[in-house]
Amino acid sequence: MNNFIYETPTKVYFGKGEELKVGKLVAEFNPNKVLIHYGSQSAKKSGLLDRVRKCLEEENISYVELGGVVANPELSLVREGIALCQKENVDFVLAVGGGSVMDSAKDIANGAANPDMDVWDFSLKKAVPEKTLNKGAILTLAAAGSEMSNSCVITNSETGEKMGYGCSCNRMNFAIENPELTYTVNAYQTACGAVDIAMHTIERYFCPGEDTYLTDAVAEAVIKSTMKAGMDCIKNPDDYEARANMMWASSLAHNGLTQCGRSFLLAVHQFEHVVSGMYPKIAHGAGLAALWCSWARYVYKANISRWLQYASNVWNLDIDFEHPEVTIEKAIDMQEQYYIDLGMPTCLQELDVREDDLEEMAIRCSQNKTRVLDGYKKLGYEDMLAIYNMAYRT
Repeated sequence: MNNFIYETPTKVYFGKGEELKVGKLVAEFNPNKVLIHYGSQSAKKSGLLDRVRKCLEEENISYVELGGVVANPELSLVREGIALCQKENVDFVLAVGGGSVMDSAKDIANGAANPDMDVWDFSLKKAVPEKTLNKGAILTLAAAGSEMSNSCVITNSETGEKMGYGCSCNRMNFAIENPELTYTVNAYQTACGAVDIAMHTIERYFCPGEDTYLTDAVAEAVIKSTMKAGMDCIKNPDDYEARANMMWASSLAHNGLTQCGRSFLLAVHQFEHVVSGMYPKIAHGAGLAALWCSWARYVYKANISRWLQYASNVWNLDIDFEHPEVTIEKAIDMQEQYYIDLGMPTCLQELDVREDDLEEMAIRCSQNKTRVLDGYKKLGYEDMLAIYNMAYRT
């Protein structure tokens, strides 16, 4: 088992009605003024924003608002948020939404607290934020796990780049998780969330590391529970049990727990960030579903035993020891069928990606042929191009 540091300082308030505590929770930080950051009109239409405002007003907390976060949060809105925070002397950022809103809120908090640094340099890894504003989140979508992760992913629409960075400044002080707030999430976005949640742990599962049977058992439970909950949520959107398990899985899948003792690189996420960076309207979970099976078929021979464990423990397959590849390929096929059953794409063509763009994607993913993605099978430019080509059509 590899050495590791495990840190998850975010305090979680989970369950029905917990969002009504937000005023008292924010008040503990004695803020001068709060930025309420959100996405589309759904937070307004549902009445959630009104409840948040009322809770803050009951504690005599001043606030300003900034909406408009899109599926792949944009640098331009982050810069607008930073300017607003500086103008209004904001010292607490409250994200009301899903992973995109939370990532945008993190970047705003980092940028506002480090005015002498260019916030995009954090994403480019040219700089690291030295401090941040206090921040919290009220989840309205179970997907990204940003509420308990140290990561932040932002899209620069001017350059078509989607970049992520990790640091302790990206940690939320608290996260409020009421599964009832996800009842109105449509089937497509629910499915995208299920894919993203499971993928955060699936990819960790296939990172190098040995003798991690406790971590493996936790990971397998998260993966299977997410897959069940995702399908149950689509069948019955008001199923509290399913929504609750999916929301908690979102936090567990991306808080570092399922990688303890293993190395860390979400390779398929790197592939997908390039895709949705070039095609911002593509939902992250849909892009992952379109790519994962091709990546899996390309790399599995590098560690047959690990993939057999996955086939047996996650998909409950009997292992054919004489023909192990048959067992593994069946497991990949089963996962592909699961995506189809969820209503997710299984190739890039379904997402209207142009075949002429595949080479550019490989160039960007390999950072102009200079980057190799680590793993049991290392992936350079030629490998990336082969995987993009495999993933283009079924």
